[in-house]
Amino acid sequence: MLDSFQNIVVSSFPNILEVEFKYINRKYLKVILINITFVYLSLLAAVFFLEYKNILGLEEVTFWLFLFITILFIYTIFIKIIGFKRRKFLVREKDISYKKGVFYKKITTVPFNRIQHVEIDQGPISRFFNLASLSVFTAGDSSDDLKVNGLLKDEAQQIKEYISNQIDG
Repeated sequence: MLDSFQNIVVSSFPNILEVEFKYINRKYLKVILINITFVYLSLLAAVFFLEYKNILGLEEVTFWLFLFITILFIYTIFIKIIGFKRRKFLVREKDISYKKGVFYKKITTVPFNRIQHVEIDQGPISRFFNLASLSVFTAGDSSDDLKVNGLLKDEAQQIKEYISNQIDG
């Protein structure tokens, strides 16, 4: 029985980078920019309130704090716009993949036979743009193993149904 065991060396690998990934819906960039703007406006409002009420005594550094927050806001917007162009997904016969990243590029592939369940989420701003997020969960972890943001709601539903059929069948 042990004589029949073989462990052959694999010398050629399929190249996932040769496959054409699909871009995230362009409307999702608006969702990202609106969310970032809300966060930074809230931060600026908090600093303004603290300065107005003189709670922390920040008179001499207020200008620099506003300048720092503004520069950080512009940098964040710039990085998100560049990163958005690198967000892509791919659904194949036996797996789903997602790639992203500006400085650190990351490709995540989850085979359908490892998937426990799939969820579709919509935040209030995404709902306004008819967008959804598709989350894929595998066994052994409480967080999503792969999340594709910025899909049209109908497209997310179709992908969910396809994956559900693949894991049930």
